[in-house]
Amino acid sequence: MASVFNDLSPYPIVQAPMAGGVSGPELASAVCDAGGLGFLAAGYKTPEAMFQEIKQLRGLTRRPFGVNLFMPQPSVADAAAIEVYREQLAGEATWYETPLGDTGGTTDDAYDGKVAILLDDPVPVVSFTFGCPSRAVLDAFTEVGTLTVVTVTSSAEAGAAQRAGAHAVCVQGVEAGGHQGTHHDDPHVAGGVGLLTLIAQVREAVELPIIAAGGLMLGAQIAGVLAAGAVAAQLGTAFLVCPESGAHPLHKRAMTDPVFPGTELTRAFSGRPGRGLVNRFMREHGPYAPAAYPQIHYLTAGLRKAAAAAGDPQGMALWAGQGHRLARELPAAQLMETLAVELDAARASLAPGATS
Repeated sequence: MASVFNDLSPYPIVQAPMAGGVSGPELASAVCDAGGLGFLAAGYKTPEAMFQEIKQLRGLTRRPFGVNLFMPQPSVADAAAIEVYREQLAGEATWYETPLGDTGGTTDDAYDGKVAILLDDPVPVVSFTFGCPSRAVLDAFTEVGTLTVVTVTSSAEAGAAQRAGAHAVCVQGVEAGGHQGTHHDDPHVAGGVGLLTLIAQVREAVELPIIAAGGLMLGAQIAGVLAAGAVAAQLGTAFLVCPESGAHPLHKRAMTDPVFPGTELTRAFSGRPGRGLVNRFMREHGPYAPAAYPQIHYLTAGLRKAAAAAGDPQGMALWAGQGHRLARELPAAQLMETLAVELDAARASLAPGATS
């Protein structure tokens, strides 16, 4: 896919698909036109809303782009544990004057409907998170000329993606902001593997091209993962603060606010491990949140919206990677240019015969 990726975008830089309204047509088109591969996040959207965003993006750029889908989730949540967590959040509902959400929503994120649209009206790239599609689905995308990428967090998941017929894997290190893209959320498995180690493990396990993701913010870091064997680097937090990003202004400001000194993995907001800035909600509820995605996501959705409306970042899900302090509030095109210059300089310094 390295040569194919070069045909998709001049620079080996992918804008991560950040769900929840962050990665919309404006951000994706700006990245595409600046030489990267922009992505739309279809997660949490209806098939019709996804279709309309694709239509809008095509009106903004003629460059190739990608669309990311969430895989359906197995119904393994403990109903009793969810009710205990609901009781714990009762005070939050009172404080923000909003009811807790209904946890009986669908767990498939309208996956089949979105796949049908993307097969009927193909886009250049489709990526998948929270699992691996079947061989039949991946083969169908291959037949319509769409490149497929599966997000993985282990060499075993990468092996499953290769056997299913994916064209590439997005290797997500534990440093990454937002949800961990594990295929099977095991509450007994703590932490995760760092990106450089994970790249090495996946390279040993599969022959698929690797897109590296996890805490990457600078061109020198991109050069590092390329030297480690990746064909491209995927950046999310770096683009979150761009003016084209749909992230809430409070979320953007929090990236460099000393009130939020670091990040942690938590289930507090969605029931699935995700890395975000440590705030009051995470500290108070993270230790007690059950492994129940997307049920906890539905349960807390109203609270998070109410906190944002009240101007209170302490109640919001402030997803961010470990490199959030390096965020630069630049237009996406200018950030792409800066990353490209840094990447070229880093590559030159690593070239044989280079002197410092």
